[in-house]
Amino acid sequence: MDIAALIAWVVTALGGFYMLGTWIQRGGVRQQQSGASRLPAPVIFGHFALAAIGLVVWIIYVVADKSALAWTAFGLLLPVALLGFVMLARWIPVYRDRATATAAAAATSTAATAQGADGAVPAERHFPLPVVLAHGLLAVVTLVLVLLTALGIGGS
Repeated sequence: MDIAALIAWVVTALGGFYMLGTWIQRGGVRQQQSGASRLPAPVIFGHFALAAIGLVVWIIYVVADKSALAWTAFGLLLPVALLGFVMLARWIPVYRDRATATAAAAATSTAATAQGADGAVPAERHFPLPVVLAHGLLAVVTLVLVLLTALGIGGS
């Protein structure tokens, strides 16, 4: 089960890397000052850093098979999940605005309607829904597999 958790974690990380790259490329860091982005940089980078550290700890656990490392990785995943839920809650209105802005732009055929009040499109508006959903679902799977492994259920 530890290998299944590792695979789930790596695939989850790939989706996260894609969204982080999209957010940075679309100006998410620059949008912090203007308030166009609804995702605070400390939350995004904290989520990334804790998840990356946890993944390294999990890899070491898979090699060393020490239960303390499994529990450490699980402990690191808890704030990662909390930060992920915070970002999801802040992303949902941006996604909904995207849908209504797209419909409004089609009705009026102006691109300005699809932008925010200050003319800036939030960087996170460019996250594809399937990537967000897959990232979240695989994150839950990873959390459960890591917990089950730490509890000794399913063998290692």
